[in-house]
Amino acid sequence: MKTITSCAAAVAFAAVLAMTDFASAQTTVVRTTDTTSAGTITEFSPGTIVIRSETSPEPIHYVYRKTTTYVDEAGNPVSMEVVKSGLPVTVQYVREGDQLVASKVIVRRSVTRVVPTAPVIEEKTTTTTTTTTK
Repeated sequence: MKTITSCAAAVAFAAVLAMTDFASAQTTVVRTTDTTSAGTITEFSPGTIVIRSETSPEPIHYVYRKTTTYVDEAGNPVSMEVVKSGLPVTVQYVREGDQLVASKVIVRRSVTRVVPTAPVIEEKTTTTTTTTTK
């Protein structure tokens, strides 16, 4: 009987300890939201990308890390050497404190402006002759 009581006490004590550890454990949920911004690179220097955004009048400064990926519009990897000033890009980033950290840089094709030519106006003259018999 003493053994059963000792075992029951040990089990109860272990349960209390487990509940105490469980109750004191905290779950931290970190939510990050990828945000995108499109524009043209005005500066690409070690650790920093600056773009002139299509939506913001002020240049936006991003930091990039070894984990930052560089891809083309189809999602194919591109070399970091391709990224340079004057290139249109879309930057996916997360905010870490007061920094905008680029997680992915999508290199877009350069947009060339096409100057529309004058429209072609085609003029046709049709002559219809009607003959009536009396």
